[in-house]
Amino acid sequence: MFQDILFTFLISFSPFGEARAGIPYGELVGLPIMLVFIVGLVANLLVFPIFYKAIELANKHLWKNPLYKRTAIYLSSRARTKTKTIIKKYGVWGLMVFVMIPLPVTGAYIGTIAAYIFGISYQRSLIAISSGITISSTMVALFMYFI
Repeated sequence: MFQDILFTFLISFSPFGEARAGIPYGELVGLPIMLVFIVGLVANLLVFPIFYKAIELANKHLWKNPLYKRTAIYLSSRARTKTKTIIKKYGVWGLMVFVMIPLPVTGAYIGTIAAYIFGISYQRSLIAISSGITISSTMVALFMYFI
């Protein structure tokens, strides 16, 4: 059981699945849906503060490295392309809606990059992204519960 909880947490924290994959995994291996929801939600909520600070530190210390700079520019342009319209039109609310949509490439990681590159304050981004993650995780958990 501990291993299943740990995998649920890791999948929910991972940029390849987030809670959209972690919650279904935990439910499918037989964990109680409330436990799966809490573990998946907490793991996904940790993404923003950890990843945002990692971006700040990496940009401060690694920007002169050509490989890092090229990768950072690629990810930034990808995030800008995916989020530009909704964030320019709706601001922080748009960021929340973008993160809330339970589809690939609309989660906390791209939302965090978008918040950073668009210069949205840390506090406002934290609230918007956390709200989006909570709504998305709730939708996924309800879907798994009723299916």
